[in-house]
Amino acid sequence: MILSLLLVAATAASASHLGYQEETNLLRGGIPQVGLFKALTKEAIGNLESAQLDEFVAGDQGSQHLLSSSSSPPKWKAHCFPQPITHFPTTDPSITNETFCQRYWFNPEHFVAGGPVIVLDGGETSGANRLPFLETGILDILARATNGLPVVLEHRFYGESFPYFPNHNLSTDSLRWLNNGEALEDSAEFMRGVEFEGFEGVDLTAEGPTKWIYYGGSYAGARAAHMRKLYPDLVFGGIASSAVTRAEIFYSDYMDAIRQWAPQDCMLNVQTSVLIVDAHLDHPRLAKKIKKLFGLEALEDDDFASVISSPLSAWQARNWDPKVGSTKFFDFCDALGAESKLVGKHSKEKRAWEVLENYAGWIKKHEIKKCPEDGTDALAKGKIDIEECFGTHNDTKFQDISAEANPWRAWIFHSCTEWGYYQGAPLTGPRILSNRMTLEYTHKICQQSFPPGQHFQIPTWPNISIVNDLGGYALEMDRLAFIDGDSDPWRPVTPQSDHAVKRNDTILRPVKLIEDAVHHFDENGLANPLEEPPRIQRIHAEIVEFVRSWLREEDA
Repeated sequence: MILSLLLVAATAASASHLGYQEETNLLRGGIPQVGLFKALTKEAIGNLESAQLDEFVAGDQGSQHLLSSSSSPPKWKAHCFPQPITHFPTTDPSITNETFCQRYWFNPEHFVAGGPVIVLDGGETSGANRLPFLETGILDILARATNGLPVVLEHRFYGESFPYFPNHNLSTDSLRWLNNGEALEDSAEFMRGVEFEGFEGVDLTAEGPTKWIYYGGSYAGARAAHMRKLYPDLVFGGIASSAVTRAEIFYSDYMDAIRQWAPQDCMLNVQTSVLIVDAHLDHPRLAKKIKKLFGLEALEDDDFASVISSPLSAWQARNWDPKVGSTKFFDFCDALGAESKLVGKHSKEKRAWEVLENYAGWIKKHEIKKCPEDGTDALAKGKIDIEECFGTHNDTKFQDISAEANPWRAWIFHSCTEWGYYQGAPLTGPRILSNRMTLEYTHKICQQSFPPGQHFQIPTWPNISIVNDLGGYALEMDRLAFIDGDSDPWRPVTPQSDHAVKRNDTILRPVKLIEDAVHHFDENGLANPLEEPPRIQRIHAEIVEFVRSWLREEDA
C-alpha cells in the first residue's frame, strides 16, 4: 500500500513541478508531445531535493490516505474531504462504498462570522498550482472585501485527489469515474458536508446560513457556471472567468483567433512560412528538405507540422504580470524579423526564405532543446531522438497507463469523452497552421490512448451535448458573472463569443470584457493592488462591487 501511495505522491509532484503553463502547452489541441511530456516529468521528479510525506486519515469509511510531496513545507495545509469514487449507482459492488481523498486548502485570516465561503475550482491541474490565489489574486481580494473564507478545491484525478484503485493507474477503466457528472457532484457534496478545521461545530456548509461564491477559470470557469445552474440552492453566486461553456469537436477558431488578434506583421510572416512549408510537404523530395531545415527530418509530415506550431500556443501564456506570464510569443515574433520594406518579386521571395530560416532557428533553439540531451549541439551530434520526443505514430507510446509519467491522460480522457476541442487548421481562408493539422490527426490520440476496457469504452467522438445541453452560449443565471479577455483564443466558445448574442452588463448578471487580455486575467493579483495595471484594478473593483451587492440584497 505504501508503495502505491508513494507513486501517487510522485505523480502529484511531477504534475505540479512541471508547471501549469508547460502542461497547458503540451496538451494543446489534443496531441500532447508524449515523449517530451515524459522527459520533462521525469526531470521534474529527479529535481526534487527531498520529499516530505504526511499521512492524513479522514472520513469514517476506512482509512483514507493523503500524501503531500514538496521540497519545502507549504504555507497552506492540505486537508482531506472523503469523496465517493462514484456518486451514482454502479454494478461493481467492490468499489461502491469506497471513498478517496479530495484535497482542499483554506485561509481563515480574513473570515468573520456571517461572511461567505469563496471556493476556487482547481480545474484540470494540481490544486497546489492555485494556492497563490489564497494570498494574492481573486480569492484574497474577495475574502478581504467580504470577510470571507477563501478555499481552493482540487478536482478529481488531478494533483493528489486520485481514487486509489487496487492497481492505481490511468487506464480506460480507472478513468471512467472522470466525467462532468461525478466532478460536479464532488463539489456539491463538499459544499454540503465540509467542516473546516478550527471551525468545528460551526455550520459553514452551503445548506446552512453561509453563502457560497463559486469561482473558476477556463474549464473550471465552465464548471462555476454549471454549478450555479445545477445547484442554485448551494451556489449563491458564480464567477465564470474565460468560461468555455460551449464544447466543440473541431476547434479551428483557437488558432484563427490568434491570427486575427496577434500582431499582424508577425502573423503575415507565419502565414507565409506555413504556405511555403505546405508547398514543400506536397512533394516527397522537397518535404525532406524543409523538415531538415527545422532539424525534424525524422518526423512524419503531420508531426512536423504540429511541432512547428508550438510557439503559437504561447499567445495564451501571456499575463499582465510578467512574473506569471510568458513573453515567448513576442520573442518568437521578434525572432522572425520585422516586416520587410523591400519591394519586387525576388526581394519578397528572399525575405520569405529569411523568415523561414529564422523560424527554423527558433524551433531548434527553443522547442527541440527541451528533449533529452538538451541543446543544438546534441541535435547536431544525433543525440536527440526526435521521433521519440515528438512522434505520434507509434501507438505504444500512448498506452503506458502508469500515473507517474502520464498525468496528461486525465484531461485527454475528459476531452475524448465529453469536451473535444481538437485544434486544427481552418478548412478555408487564411491560416497560421499547416493543413496537415487535421481533425483526424488531432483526435487520433483518443483511440491510441484509451482502448476498450472491461468496464468502459470511450465514444467514437466526444459526447459534447453533455456540456452544451447546460446552456452553451446562452447559459445565464442571476448572480452569475462572465468575465473574458478580449483577445483570448478561448473566447469564441464562451458566452462572450462573437458568435453569441451580445448581453447587457448588469449587477445581477455581470458581463465583463477586459481589454488587451487573454485567459482569466482577473484571477491573479499583487500584494499591493495599486501596482496592478489600471484595467486589472478596474476588473477587480467591479468584481468586488457586484459580489458585495449580491450579498447586501440577499441580506436586506
